[in-house]
Amino acid sequence: MIRRAVEQVWAGGVNDLVVVLGHQDAAIREALSGLRVRFVENPTPEAGQGSSIACGVSALPAEVEAALIALGDQPGLPPEVIPRILKTFKETGKAVVAPVYRGVQGNPVLFASPVFPELRALTGDRGARMLVEKDPGRVAVVAFDLTVPPDLDTPEEYERLRPPGNPV
Repeated sequence: MIRRAVEQVWAGGVNDLVVVLGHQDAAIREALSGLRVRFVENPTPEAGQGSSIACGVSALPAEVEAALIALGDQPGLPPEVIPRILKTFKETGKAVVAPVYRGVQGNPVLFASPVFPELRALTGDRGARMLVEKDPGRVAVVAFDLTVPPDLDTPEEYERLRPPGNPV
């Protein structure tokens, strides 16, 4: 599942990919073997998704102009999502570019470097959603006539998404 999610991000046109590790780090490293990714350890993964985002953004070089925050448990992201987010960023220059799937804000979300200090300060399990909601004037919305791609948080959710006989 994580390998498929990472391959989708690469296929979308990103230049560098940082994977934040916490639980099951050895299994994730093995699953991503052979892919061009950089790993960053989150020393406190139990602190929630916000701490993982903060770790990942803190590992970015100073010259990075934007970061696309994607989920490792979202292997069914449609192929058009990331390219449209990147294109919208280039066209609008907005500090945040967020996809909206049939009226529901989802992932992945792009944050420009001026937002990085806010991302580095994140804690808790809410992730960066509050930064998207904080100042609508700095957000470009990319509308998709698609349902929100599911993130798979349990083995049962994974099994429901997986085609019979095929790994996802």
